Amino acid sequence: MDHLDAPDSQEKRVFSRRAFVVGGAQAALLCVLGGRLAWLQVSQGDRYKTLSDKNRIDTNLIPPMRGEIFDRYGVPLAVNKQNFRVLVIPEQAKDLETVLRSVKKMLNLSEKHITETLKDAGRSAKFIPVEITDSLKWEDVAKIEVNLPDLPGVSIDENQRRTYPFSEATAHLIGYVGAVNQADLAKDDNPVLRQPGFKIGKTGLEKNFDKELRGLSGTEHVEVNVIGREVRQLKNKPSADGARLSLTVDAELQRFTQERLGKERSASAVVMDAHTGEVYALSSSPSFDPNQFTSRLSAAVWEELLASVEHPLNNKAISGQYPPASTFKMITALAALEAGVMKPKSTVFCSGSYEYGSDLFHCWKRAGHGWVDAIAALQQSCDTYFYKLATDLGIDKIAEMARRFGLGEKYDFELGGERAGLIPDKNWKLARFGRRWQRGETIIASIGQGYVQSTPLQLAVMTSRMVNGGRAVEPWVVNSRKNANKTWPKMKVNHKHLALIKEGMDRVVGSEKGTAKASQIQVAGFEMGGKTGTSQVQRITMAQRRAGVLNENLPWKERHHALFVGYAPVHKPRYVCSVVVEHGIGGSRTAAPLGHDLLLEVQKRAPAKAAGTKQKSEAGS
Repeated sequence: MDHLDAPDSQEKRVFSRRAFVVGGAQAALLCVLGGRLAWLQVSQGDRYKTLSDKNRIDTNLIPPMRGEIFDRYGVPLAVNKQNFRVLVIPEQAKDLETVLRSVKKMLNLSEKHITETLKDAGRSAKFIPVEITDSLKWEDVAKIEVNLPDLPGVSIDENQRRTYPFSEATAHLIGYVGAVNQADLAKDDNPVLRQPGFKIGKTGLEKNFDKELRGLSGTEHVEVNVIGREVRQLKNKPSADGARLSLTVDAELQRFTQERLGKERSASAVVMDAHTGEVYALSSSPSFDPNQFTSRLSAAVWEELLASVEHPLNNKAISGQYPPASTFKMITALAALEAGVMKPKSTVFCSGSYEYGSDLFHCWKRAGHGWVDAIAALQQSCDTYFYKLATDLGIDKIAEMARRFGLGEKYDFELGGERAGLIPDKNWKLARFGRRWQRGETIIASIGQGYVQSTPLQLAVMTSRMVNGGRAVEPWVVNSRKNANKTWPKMKVNHKHLALIKEGMDRVVGSEKGTAKASQIQVAGFEMGGKTGTSQVQRITMAQRRAGVLNENLPWKERHHALFVGYAPVHKPRYVCSVVVEHGIGGSRTAAPLGHDLLLEVQKRAPAKAAGTKQKSEAGS
């Protein structure tokens, strides 16, 4: 029996060894697999969980509420209002075009509107809602709601629409928002800009402070199916509203200024604080309704705005460039005084013209002004006096003084679109034309003609620096701690010379021979000073002079521009204004009465006093 059992025992031992090897191999394999699983789940668990979530979780942006804009008293200038709109989900509409035409009949939409909506639907996935129209009235909402069973895929949605309560009065100042285009996306890769219906600033403060006003978008995580349709919301992070913008502007003064300018065909004006630089009103006329731009602007309205010769879309107050004409004479006089070319009591005889070489330069008054000194020359705006100063002074000294008073430069003003104007000198002409400067050109420049160009904003700054005691004030419109507490540096200019110039400007309005005497403010304590200017648009020929051709008989585009710069009250200047009336014929006739109205109104409203700002006059120091 032992002999018979031996082979079985041997076989069992061989089987046991094989089983052990196989079992060991299996155990080793299980260990490897277990280790791998542990590594995947523990060490790489977060990574693979994220990959898994991305396959089933979609992250959507929540657009923020745009920050609102207010005037210095808290009056709203740009706000968000409740807006009802009609949306349609293309995939739910059996026939999108048929549905749109049904909506068209109820809301009286144009054929072009339907065409544009079909184009919008074609640019997105079929399950993404498309806006048909917005700004629905209650009766329109009711019409749609009642007929929803017959309008598959259509729904009423509530959101916010940007609104401008003062409409045309603040259009150039505040600007407007509009739909995001490809050019905007190329400049800014923020994902929120790709959200349907998202609006960004296109002009004015809306554009220049767009990122601050825009706020921060929120996020929501939603579960979606394989084709990207939302199944359920998981979690969200709320958006942060945009910043509130508070301005130095007085809304009612702004409205008044716009209405007053509207009586002229094309004009612009700036009202500011001579000491702080706060802008109280800044207007350009004609204007436009910015509320039309927050939705689909009709092609007819857009073409009309573009074709207008008065350029209603341009903010002339900061981008209109005009020869400053006689409002520049204070610069020439100061340059001569500072250079010692002229004494305060120096006189020049004006016969009605000034002969230089073979050229004859005419004074505006044919009969001449007789003997005049600096004060009388400003008071009566005698051209001959400044012609004589120019030949003794030279263009470079005039240009240096002009730049010192803020002409020919940008102030980094918050609106954007500001232009620098032009203050020419010898180097400029040589670089620009490759020719040397001629002394006859200095004569023309001395009265603000020729190459000299300025903006209404620059003229307001120039006047402020002349009457605030020689402080290099700059304009600003957005309230901030930095601006409110700023102390403007003193300019290197003789205060006695500034006082002399101011006396001449006082007499322009306050004396019998002053060119703006008809525009005097008769309210005691509110009296104003200033300077008129009449800028030639084209040269008056000798034949026209002999024929006595009147400027008002010329076509509108060929008439002179009318200018005025002023300040009030005379005894203690606080408020400054500049006015330009395009083709307004004469400064005394058209611009000075406007200046009268603006300076009277701003003193009545007294924004500086009402806001508790402190006058920092350096006059007489």
